[in-house]
Order: sequence, then structure tokens, then C-alpha cells
Amino acid sequence: MAEEEQSGAPEVDPQFEPVHKLTEQVVVSTGEEGDIVLFKMRAKLFRFDKPASEWKERGTGEVKILSPQAGGKIRLVMRRDKTLKVCANHIVSSDMNLAPNIGSDRSWVWNVSADVSDGEPTQETLAIRFANSDNAGLFKAAFEDARDKNSSTTTAAPAAAEESEPTPAAAAEEEEEKKEEEAVVEAKEEPVAAAAAADEPKAEEEETAVAPAAAVEELKTEEKVADEGVETKATEDSLVPEAAAEEKKAE
Repeated sequence: MAEEEQSGAPEVDPQFEPVHKLTEQVVVSTGEEGDIVLFKMRAKLFRFDKPASEWKERGTGEVKILSPQAGGKIRLVMRRDKTLKVCANHIVSSDMNLAPNIGSDRSWVWNVSADVSDGEPTQETLAIRFANSDNAGLFKAAFEDARDKNSSTTTAAPAAAEESEPTPAAAAEEEEEKKEEEAVVEAKEEPVAAAAAADEPKAEEEETAVAPAAAVEELKTEEKVADEGVETKATEDSLVPEAAAEEKKAE
């Protein structure tokens, strides 16, 4: 009877209208929009729990190696499936080396000094496992390439900074060298100036001594010219009577 009553009862399909309708679509930013994906593959990630001395699973999802378009360090990011929660996020630094996991050719282990997947940087020992050894080899090649690029960028940056902006110590040292050079130049110029000052009275004395001698010579020359003029006039006067006598004889 109960089954008949239930079968004869009309079916009810309840529908509930939403109280507030969402008209705007919310865009969630992951922080990866401006990055170039250098590597992407599905894998499973583990972390080593030191207090418990055992490996614990962090999640399964896609591991990515990302390079910022605006320039910067290449990093490794991994999110869990469905929830997309970050389970690994760190820069691939020059001190990171992949070591094969014991008894597996598709798993790698490495140490991270600052993983920020939980917000605060923490030191972790991570292990990742792929579906096969080929995928593990591809990950190793991409990981080491990112490490080498970051290492070359780190080496070039301080050199450029040293060329563009001198350090305070270098600036102080350069200033000290300039002061020493100026002191050396002043020390060299002082004896020269003193010698020049000492030579000035001597030059004046020599000029004073030379002046009277030149005056005496000039006076002698003038007297000699005057004497020659007197002699010439006397000779001309003596020749006048003789010329007159000769003119009379001719007449």
C-alpha cells in the first residue's frame, strides 16, 4: 500500500531561484600571467619531514619552470590538481643539484633554501616523481638549464653595478688618491717657486750692473763721432786756401 501511494504521488522537482545574481565575472590572478613557460609536465611532489624522518606527499599536478618576461630569475612552480594550491614555488638557484632518488630512475631529489609555497620562505628537501624515466630526463635538462641561466645573470649583475656606480669605499679611495696627487704636485711646485723668487734679485742686479756699462759705451761712441766730425771740418777748412791759390795760378 505504501509503495502504491508513493508511486501514485506526483513527482516534485523543486527549483530555487538565487537571491543575488552574479553579473560580474571575477578574474583570479595566479601571478603567472606575465611568465614564459619553459617546461610543463605532470608529476607528484614529496617533501622530507625531518622530525618524523619520512617523506610526505605534497600534491600531484603540473610542475612548471617559468621565466619572467620583464626579466628576472627563473623559478619552479607546482600546483595541485583541482584546488590549484601552490605546493612548490622557488627560484632555481646555482646551488641546486638534482640527485637521483634511491631505487628509481624517474625521481629526483634536491634541497631548497627558500621555498615560498606556504607564504614564508622555508628550507625544504623536495623529491619529484614522473611517469617514466624519459619525462624525468626532460625535467632534469630544463632544471639545469634554468639553473645555469640564473647563475650567469647573478654573475653579470654585480659587474654591471660596479661599472655604473662605484661603491662608497671605492669613492673614498679615489678621493684619497686625488688628495695625494695634489699634495705631490704642490710639493714639486714649492722648490720651483722658491728658486724663481731667489733668481729675481739676481736678475735685477745684473740689469743694474749692465746698465752703467752700456751707458759708458754709448758715451764713448758719441765722443768718437764728435771727434771725427771735428777732424773732418778741420780738413775741409785747410783745403779751402789751397783751392783758392790753385784757382789764381790758373788765371
